[in-house]
Amino acid sequence: MSTATTQQVESKQIELVSRPSGRPTRDNFALRTVKVGPIEEGEILVRNHWMSVDPYMRGRMKDTDSYVPPFQIDEPLEGGCIGEVIQSRNPDFQEGDTVLGNLGWREYWVSGGENVTTVDPELAPVQAYLGALGMTGMTAWVGLHHIAKLQKGQTVFVSAASGAVGSIVCQLAKAMGCRVIGSAGKSEKIDWLKAKTGIDAVINYKEVDDLSQTLSEHAPDGVDVYFDNVGAEHLEAAIDNMNDNGVCVECGMIATYNATEAPSAPRNLFKVIAKRLRLEGFIVRDHMDAKDEFVSDMSGLIQDDKVVWEETVTEGIENAPDAFMGLFDGDNLGKQLVKIN
Repeated sequence: MSTATTQQVESKQIELVSRPSGRPTRDNFALRTVKVGPIEEGEILVRNHWMSVDPYMRGRMKDTDSYVPPFQIDEPLEGGCIGEVIQSRNPDFQEGDTVLGNLGWREYWVSGGENVTTVDPELAPVQAYLGALGMTGMTAWVGLHHIAKLQKGQTVFVSAASGAVGSIVCQLAKAMGCRVIGSAGKSEKIDWLKAKTGIDAVINYKEVDDLSQTLSEHAPDGVDVYFDNVGAEHLEAAIDNMNDNGVCVECGMIATYNATEAPSAPRNLFKVIAKRLRLEGFIVRDHMDAKDEFVSDMSGLIQDDKVVWEETVTEGIENAPDAFMGLFDGDNLGKQLVKIN
């Protein structure tokens, strides 16, 4: 902790200036420069190095009630970030500490230390705390362990299997001795999944006429767990192929986030009754009591080379909106990150 006089800094930040209708555009965002600091007793000043953009942020751009408040107009957006403490008047943080916070979309931020965690840069590259060792990895882990209660030998279907969460789900399920089938929409993603994750089959959903039929060919004995990142037709195909008493882990539905009208699928929800299926949505923040167990488990898998990950990196805070919008075009392989400084 430093007792020296602290100074203001200029910080670029991305603000939401209008609420998107359909797919977000550049016009919904503005790059602005503000003064940050000086810090007061008990506060820290952090310079961001990395920030995360994630599909769930699209929901916060709507002025509706949800599990997190909506982003406010003419205010900076928020999201996971990794930075360095450059000034501290808080005894819990030292200048030079690497910290994880939730005030992304900006170069600098001030905090009293609430919801800020010091991380170990020796365990993994620091940006991994936004991915495999962060909320992304924990989402995959919680979905399989706490929601699906996955068992060895089960068959797992994962949509958006090359994405940040999906790619970790695939590898965790394989590490537990399961048969894993993934879906993705680009040839390079298919190739990466086959080469890096060791899963049993991959479907290019853009190249099949009948996703449900194709899934049945790869899962002739049915699907026990569906990890849903997409919704719509993928959820419909999964329900068609689910075994009795199977579980659909509802993590995300990116196919519907920009929709201006209700999707037609799934049209087979009546099968939920006959098959006695469980469809359960979850928010990883409700499971933070399991964080230490997750970190211990994931660290061991990483050290044993049973979990690898890919990052798609965009340079510069000014390009963060493009990185975010690219999520809806499938531009990212693995975790989409913005390198700020």
